[in-house]
Amino acid sequence: MDNSSMKKCIAAAALFFASAFGWYQWSLRPVSARDESRVTVRIEAGSSTRQIANVLHGQGVIRSPLALRILAKWQRSEGRLQAGTFILTRSMSAADVIEAMLHGKAQEIALTIPEGFTVRDIDALLTKKGLSATGAFLRCSQSCDLSAFGFLPPSAGLATRGGKTEGYLFPDTYFVNVEQFSTEAFLSRLLRTFRERVIDISADTVAASGRSLHEIITMASLIEEEAVGDGERPAISGILWKRYDQKMGLGVDATVRYILDKPTGTITAGDLNVDSPYNTRKFRGLPPGPIASPGLPSISAALKPAAHKYWYYLHDRAGNIHYAQTNEEHNLNRITYLGKGHPAL
Repeated sequence: MDNSSMKKCIAAAALFFASAFGWYQWSLRPVSARDESRVTVRIEAGSSTRQIANVLHGQGVIRSPLALRILAKWQRSEGRLQAGTFILTRSMSAADVIEAMLHGKAQEIALTIPEGFTVRDIDALLTKKGLSATGAFLRCSQSCDLSAFGFLPPSAGLATRGGKTEGYLFPDTYFVNVEQFSTEAFLSRLLRTFRERVIDISADTVAASGRSLHEIITMASLIEEEAVGDGERPAISGILWKRYDQKMGLGVDATVRYILDKPTGTITAGDLNVDSPYNTRKFRGLPPGPIASPGLPSISAALKPAAHKYWYYLHDRAGNIHYAQTNEEHNLNRITYLGKGHPAL
């Protein structure tokens, strides 16, 4: 075979393997990331991996029987997939389905991670539900192997109370097996869901924004904590991004509450002077990382801020938002709606 033919064969082989890999990656994704309807799947005793994959595909739970069999072989799960009745959803990836087939879903509970929850909030929720010991989820977020999630930021400079997973644990309702619950597996599941629901869908939009994913998620977490309703998220985003781009202080009290672990109560002058890069009252720019898990509306607002003339905002005691173009107008709003001496953005 001459050099020209050899090169053509190599190019054809490279194209084939690239296409095969792309197909495989696509086939492992959820059939419908937003479809949370539950599907009951019955696997008969003695079923082979091929038979199980065909049943799952027939029920519309996976994209490809072949891809699932390849993944099961790679994970050394062949022969270990259980028989029985399983409760699955089309929003589960092939890896999630295999995990369910390995550990079962017989005794499930619905576990809702609300928008705005922190790592500590999730840890407390798991403890309350009797799924893990106090601090187990927090420790796992700091020490478990998360190398499979390359989108996570470096730990340097981030608050130890949340570490690099803060903001990247997707808020949603998850069905979990009480008896087979694994803190590490659940943490990985939250991160996989973030990848599937945010990165896989919005990667192009993030790239077009000219900002990094970490900047977007950090800003989205501020919007999550600052907004009262979805309608005001894009407007708040517009204000905060303008202030950020002009190197003005963001002045978001929620960042102070986060670093002081003071979710409620009055913010004092001493609180506002805390010497931490998370204190956006004292230091310019975004905090080192997110301060909560933002939902899709806040992430969308961070990606698509509203264009308007305002530079300031505040909420009155009833939760109504008031915008201002100048600091003088903002101070007047503060006096009018909050009273003298109340610190505001």
